[in-house]
Amino acid sequence: MSNHYEALGLAGSASLADIKKAFRQKAAQLHPDRNPAPDAAARFQAVQKAYEVLSDDEQRQAYDENRRRNLLDDPLETATEIWQAYFKSILPP
Repeated sequence: MSNHYEALGLAGSASLADIKKAFRQKAAQLHPDRNPAPDAAARFQAVQKAYEVLSDDEQRQAYDENRRRNLLDDPLETATEIWQAYFKSILPP
């Protein structure tokens, strides 16, 4: 499984606006019509798939849950994200 956040150059806490902005930038940079690199098409497809998943709330939630369950990222980073989400849910703003 590829890391969709990494494909877009984002952290797991990225907002939808951040995701859209990163997608537009990466898509313009990697589009096969503009980028002559041999792997441009494959990288462009990875960016498209990342955007497809991360811009949809349900798909993003399922993807994030799967990442946490499998600890695909740095375990310390994953644990920190989980604790931050937990404390946000129990502490008043």
